[in-house]
Amino acid sequence: MIHFWTKYKYWALTTVIFTWMLIFDGNNILELTKIRRDINALNEKKEFYILEIENLKKEEKELFSNNRNLEKFAREKYFMKKNNEDIFIIREED
Repeated sequence: MIHFWTKYKYWALTTVIFTWMLIFDGNNILELTKIRRDINALNEKKEFYILEIENLKKEEKELFSNNRNLEKFAREKYFMKKNNEDIFIIREED
């Protein structure tokens, strides 16, 4: 047995260190894979929100460029009305 350790001590040490790094270390392969997956998911969300912000900016510009558009938005979205008007809300059944 002693002959084995003297002959293959570097291979054994390398195997032990490699195993430790793969499984037990704080920066093991499993953690790094999970972190990489999380980063990819967050980048996809980031792209979605960047596009959403661009769309909202276009919508805001269109909305505030014309009082008629602003009034239409207020009536449709928030059911606002003038003092002498009545509002009837018609909803379709699912």
